[in-house]
Amino acid sequence: QVHLMESGGGLVQPGGSLRLSCVASGSIRSIVLMGWFRQAPGNQRELVASITRGGFRNYTDSVKGRCTISRDDAMSTVYLEMTNLAREDTGVYYCYVRGYVGINNPASDFWGQGTQVTVSS
Repeated sequence: QVHLMESGGGLVQPGGSLRLSCVASGSIRSIVLMGWFRQAPGNQRELVASITRGGFRNYTDSVKGRCTISRDDAMSTVYLEMTNLAREDTGVYYCYVRGYVGINNPASDFWGQGTQVTVSS
């Protein structure tokens, strides 16, 4: 049983900043990747940023230079710091974790419920 707890979403003015967090708990083991996806109304879900167990970071082009993804030492929590936010950043942000449940099982994907981020004046 895996649970992803997201927090930090809300309303922010253009040019403002937000910090999202996601805590992974339960039976998940050996997390190999944590990240954030987002989905705006009428659009497909897209990757925002991800970080591997080894610390490799990946960002979508639209947020490079404005977002920073990080994790704690235990790989149980992932953060997404967003600055200089624009209306185009509005959407539901989903925490994503790829890891193992059990010793002999293949890696599985897990998703949070999503947290709303609204950029508006």
